[in-house]
Amino acid sequence: MSNVVIIGTQWGDEGKGKIVDLLTEHADVIVRFQGGPNAGHTVVVGATKTILHQVPSGILHQGKQCIIGNGVVLDAETLIREIIEVKQQGYFTDDSALLISENAHLIMPYHKRIDVAREKMKGEGKIGTTGRGIGPAYEDKVGRNGIRFSDIFNDETFRLKVEQNLKEKNFYLKNYLGEEEFAAEEIIASYAAIRDSLRKYVGNAALVLHGALAAGKKVLFEGAQGSMLDIDHGTYPFVTSSNTAAANAAIGSGVGPRHLDVIVGIVKAYTTRVGEGPFPTEQNNELGESLRAKGDEYGATTGRPRRCGWLDLAVVQHAIRMNSISHLLITKLDVLSGLETIKICTGYRCEGKLVPGFPSDLAKLAACTPEYDELEGWKDDLTGVTSYEQLPDAAKRYLSYIEQKTATPVGMVSVGYRRDQIITLIDPFSVKN
Repeated sequence: MSNVVIIGTQWGDEGKGKIVDLLTEHADVIVRFQGGPNAGHTVVVGATKTILHQVPSGILHQGKQCIIGNGVVLDAETLIREIIEVKQQGYFTDDSALLISENAHLIMPYHKRIDVAREKMKGEGKIGTTGRGIGPAYEDKVGRNGIRFSDIFNDETFRLKVEQNLKEKNFYLKNYLGEEEFAAEEIIASYAAIRDSLRKYVGNAALVLHGALAAGKKVLFEGAQGSMLDIDHGTYPFVTSSNTAAANAAIGSGVGPRHLDVIVGIVKAYTTRVGEGPFPTEQNNELGESLRAKGDEYGATTGRPRRCGWLDLAVVQHAIRMNSISHLLITKLDVLSGLETIKICTGYRCEGKLVPGFPSDLAKLAACTPEYDELEGWKDDLTGVTSYEQLPDAAKRYLSYIEQKTATPVGMVSVGYRRDQIITLIDPFSVKN
């Protein structure tokens, strides 16, 4: 029996939501440990599509404990709307199924206004944020000016923090960004109006999680975004504002790293990216447009079209190293059907020399050209395939090639968006350590 961490190996959008939903059936506790409402996990059950931004994907199952950890930044207003929408779909019938860490930090209204105004001011040099205030919220957390979830239930503490923060935020908004200021009373009143609907979810999430581990419960740790958006190890500064790496599953939930048994890296069979930043294998051509259309590559949170390109194993190998990934799970293999040949990037060449690893210097990365291997494609429709044996030989060779180059076994393969369109080769919860 193992605890499992789900990590994206690329720039996010690898299909983690569906995988978490699938693996939740075998887990007792599901923990979201970082990020904010800038991440969207899409889960399709039957004919119903559900997009979750802050609530763990496990909420779509009965009898599971879902936890939002201390490493998450919360937008209280949108969280309430998300809870209402999930309940209206017939899920989340027991309020005790959701527990939110009292130490999770809040995204305040001024964070969102600052986020949007900064991007506007940067013009062509913008990062490409979602404008949801995630970066400014994490800045306040690290700067020790953040407002935590538990603070909204203490009138004196909340008022003091809001008033202190607005002295700085209003000056910055007005005098540097040229934006409207906030009135402390309006913010305080807005949270007073909604906090009672959230009170039943607040608690010591780390203590509850430790109790579950002590009782032998199986825990699934759910990450947001992808490894290449990690604040320390991604394509900085075109990254998110938190650590997306597996190690943060411990820090962002309140447990020690020895409880992280199996690290599953989700790999989309090609590569996509939303927003600005480097993308060595991007295809700004008919192929890229075809992948976008066939794979429905539009952001779950923003609706922005995703940039598309060939699978980049230099990126995947970088993610394997930084996360200690033990198994790979390949998603959207079906999207590659119909291609005569398929390219896979194996590394980069710069000034005639192969570059070891993934360059952290973006100027150097921009000067590199991808090195490709070319594999035979397949024409078969994979969406009805239910076993590895039924896959066409070319698709099997594609998977074997990934295993060989990364020295990491493929444990699952997804061939469609539904729960039942997945081939399981290795059950991550059954892996012995």
